[in-house]
Amino acid sequence: MRTTILLIEDNEQNRYLATFLLEKRGYAVISANDGPQGIECAGRFLPHLILLDIQLPSMDGYAVAQALRGHPALAGIPIVAVTSYAMPGDREKALAAGCNGYIEKPINPETFVTEIEHFLGAL
Repeated sequence: MRTTILLIEDNEQNRYLATFLLEKRGYAVISANDGPQGIECAGRFLPHLILLDIQLPSMDGYAVAQALRGHPALAGIPIVAVTSYAMPGDREKALAAGCNGYIEKPINPETFVTEIEHFLGAL
């Protein structure tokens, strides 16, 4: 069974690029356009990793991370914030909300997949 990654991202171009890079390396990618849809997809598919944009419509990524951490079946899934928020304190705020890692946008296509792979551990 292929490793599944849930991508919660509202920007179509960002979704396309991340999906392309991940699928090229053999990962299955499930996409959600907003926080509520992402939480629902996480519960339904139980992905191996969640990539989470912080600036989402209707429910920001911090609230999404907290909701995911509050769900017993999802609490152990690694969450990596992938965000354009790059001010002092933004990384710490994402980690405090429940994210395991933080990658700034724009992503580097040459290193993006390698950056997230260490969160997959021994899968």
